[in-house]
Amino acid sequence: MNVPHDKMKSSNGYEERYGRQTMLPQVGLEGQRKLSKSRILVIGAGGLGSPVALYLAAAGIGLIGIVDDDNVDLSNLQRQVLHNTGDIGTPKAASAKGKISLLNPGIKVIAHHARFNADTASRILGNGYDAVIDCTDNPASKFLVNDICVEAGIPLVHGAINQFSGNVMTIVSGSATLRDLFGTPPPTSSQPIGTFGAIAGIIGSIQAAEAIKLQLGIGDLLVNRVLTFDALSMTCSVFRIPPQAHKVAAE
Repeated sequence: MNVPHDKMKSSNGYEERYGRQTMLPQVGLEGQRKLSKSRILVIGAGGLGSPVALYLAAAGIGLIGIVDDDNVDLSNLQRQVLHNTGDIGTPKAASAKGKISLLNPGIKVIAHHARFNADTASRILGNGYDAVIDCTDNPASKFLVNDICVEAGIPLVHGAINQFSGNVMTIVSGSATLRDLFGTPPPTSSQPIGTFGAIAGIIGSIQAAEAIKLQLGIGDLLVNRVLTFDALSMTCSVFRIPPQAHKVAAE
């Protein structure tokens, strides 16, 4: 008895898992194969890193690296949806790896329980990542990630949130960077800043979409542009940022 082609499934459910994605003409089976060979590093497993990691895993990114040196705290759970109450006290990188592996056991996850800085960057990036997604939570870290990725020539998807708003931009070789947008890092507040939990999901999801488009080579990326979103007014804007001829400033 012949099984209809549309009912056929591979032994590991591959076709069924990604079917709603591969039926998109911009993706297809060839695009899915590209995603399965992609290696993406997510720096930060918190508010932004949670939706980013989940959507990358769901899309079938072949290897996801997660960098975070912090442990899960009760105060994180209002916005960091990758973790739950039972994870309190667990390293975020390990907690993230566990959740991602449950969502999609067909991909590989590397947990880097470390701070991404000048001392650890070479070792972490040595895994051959195709792109980096910045999900850190302070300006100094964001500029450090920006400068290291620009220097290494690795595409970077930047994202940031502040109270009810957030922004996203994608940085590739020769494009505008955070230094074109801000010049120098804004001061980091010594006081905790309130965060509307859903804004992390919105901005993180946009970051994931940018990274997936980047790997597929489809659509218009936020290159030389920054997208801003405000949840209070429910407004979204995109601004152009001309790249400047500048050198990475020494930190």
